[in-house]
Amino acid sequence: MEYTNFKGIDKKVSKFFMGTFGMFPDNMEKHFATLDAAYDLGITCIDTARAYDSEPTVGAWIESRGCREDIVLLSKGAHPSDDRQRVTPEDMDYDMKLSLEALKTDYLDIYLLHRDNTDLPVGPIVEKLNEFKADGKVKIFGGSNWTHQRLEEANEYAYAHGLEPMSVSSPNFSLAEQVKNPFAPGCVTIAGNKNAEAQAWYTNNQMPVLAYSSLARGMFSGRVTRELLANNPEKIDMFCRIGYCYEENFVRLDRCREIAEEKGCTIPQVAMAYVLDSPLNAFPIIGAANRSEIESSLGALSVKLTPREVLYLELKTDSRV
Repeated sequence: MEYTNFKGIDKKVSKFFMGTFGMFPDNMEKHFATLDAAYDLGITCIDTARAYDSEPTVGAWIESRGCREDIVLLSKGAHPSDDRQRVTPEDMDYDMKLSLEALKTDYLDIYLLHRDNTDLPVGPIVEKLNEFKADGKVKIFGGSNWTHQRLEEANEYAYAHGLEPMSVSSPNFSLAEQVKNPFAPGCVTIAGNKNAEAQAWYTNNQMPVLAYSSLARGMFSGRVTRELLANNPEKIDMFCRIGYCYEENFVRLDRCREIAEEKGCTIPQVAMAYVLDSPLNAFPIIGAANRSEIESSLGALSVKLTPREVLYLELKTDSRV
């Protein structure tokens, strides 16, 4: 495992974050085994959210293992409900209270707003986040699915008012071009050649990017093929099918396969290495279901891509040598 530090967190931050989407409380024994494997393999960072219904599982696991001070715990709040936006100071207070109770802790290392509401001014949002920090409820904070323009606006407000800025972001980022948004409205991707401006912004300021769907919902799992899409599309993850199963991404997949065969690794390891080797300060969030899948993801740390191979994977050249 590789580690780094985030300003404001006095703990080592692993290069991978363990995602907990789907870790519902009705199968804790299974999920405890997955979290145990991640921790044993060196992953110190856990990603959860109010909207995932996994906070009770994570909280129970941390309490039973007695590892709270060794874990970088991230949760997200202010996810919209079915009928309204919830990025308000009042909703943030409500979600924070429930998150801390479910996670059995009195603070979060990282707190992210799960969505943005661009109809609202950033000032009250930034002020509430700073209130959480002043009260000791969070160490650092940022946005999930916030555009880089909106992050910049929030931080300009913070600097102008002597407040702490947002210092971490969690957009979608992977090798795949997100042709259609497969998720709910308000989700933000910075992947693909069309998002070069956002990538340049993150490269220049090196704000940590906690990359969700870093294998494009299984597009680079090694199991998705053109034939499967044509003959048995129901066997492909719905979000992958909607967002990523298009010819340009199948060409990227073909090229991953070529490089994987040459390097003696797997297709997902090549795709994950693309995220890890990015000039962005990127940290993949992995959704592995067992120890074997976690080990496979971590194997990407040993895969190094040449600049020419990166351009080849990005479809910017037709030769990888």
